[in-house]
Amino acid sequence: MESDKYHIDIEIDKLTNSIENAISGDCFSTEIHRIENSDFTTVKKSKGWMFNWKEEANQNDRQVYKLTIQGNAKVIQGLVCMSDFQDHIYLHLIESAPFNLGMHKLYKGVPGNLIAFASKLSFDFGY
Repeated sequence: MESDKYHIDIEIDKLTNSIENAISGDCFSTEIHRIENSDFTTVKKSKGWMFNWKEEANQNDRQVYKLTIQGNAKVIQGLVCMSDFQDHIYLHLIESAPFNLGMHKLYKGVPGNLIAFASKLSFDFGY
């Protein structure tokens, strides 16, 4: 369906200043960094991710950022792909890690943190 082409289907499960363990309720501070080439071995469809993040990152007009727990940059909690259109930030894709989906997710707050990052970036750029 053509109308779904520009539709981001994501649930903001919880608004947090960090991410929260869904079982214990413990909170963990997060960091956001540009994705690195070494990350593409873990963020692929065969590992449960829905999108081809390497293809996204290879497009000149896009940047892919990863959300990780502070001090644990190897485990990616979620990803966002965006473009700077010089008057706004455009979100192409956003995805929680496969283990952060559904009723048995490990952490809450991942999508909210990624959207908050994009919003802050837009604000910092004066958009």
